[in-house]
Amino acid sequence: MFLTMHYLYIIYSSSLNKYYVGETPNIDIRLQQHNNHYFKTNFTRSAGDWTLKLSYKCDNKKQAVFLEKFTKRMKSKVFIEKIIRNQNILSDILIKKCP
Repeated sequence: MFLTMHYLYIIYSSSLNKYYVGETPNIDIRLQQHNNHYFKTNFTRSAGDWTLKLSYKCDNKKQAVFLEKFTKRMKSKVFIEKIIRNQNILSDILIKKCP
C-alpha cells in the first residue's frame, strides 16, 4: 500500500483573531482554498486573510489526522500557540499516542 506524505497545518486570521487546524497533502493549494472560500460550510469561510502559522510534515495521512483531532480536542488557543512555537511537542505526541 502506498502512503503519501501529509501535513498538519495551522492557519491564522488576524481579522477574526482565530486559528484553524487541518491536514492536507498540499499546503499551498489548501491555503488558497481557505482564502477563496472553496469550503462553503467550513469555519474558514468567515475570513479571507488566512496565513500559514505551522506546517508539520507527517509520514502519512493517519498521523496527520490523528494530530489534527488531538489538537482540536484540546480546544485551546494557548496549546495551539505552544505547538507553533515548539513543533517538537507534535513529535512527542506521535511517539506516545499514535497507533
